[in-house]
Amino acid sequence: MERKEFKFKTTLNCGGCVSKVQSDLDNAEGICHWNVDTANPDKILTVSSNGITPDEVAAIIKKKGFKAEPIAG
Repeated sequence: MERKEFKFKTTLNCGGCVSKVQSDLDNAEGICHWNVDTANPDKILTVSSNGITPDEVAAIIKKKGFKAEPIAG
């Protein structure tokens, strides 16, 4: 399966926020690697996908009480 990279504008403002979603993202099937740039004003989440869809990633983030809007690109 082809790997794809998705980017999201999020409300993950700090390391504490990131730690709340870490386990879910680490254990989500179809995610190879992920990273949140909390230094960026838009708090960009980058996900390397191996089968997961942008909607599924956003649902994981939203389930934890944060927002994740896909960035077209």
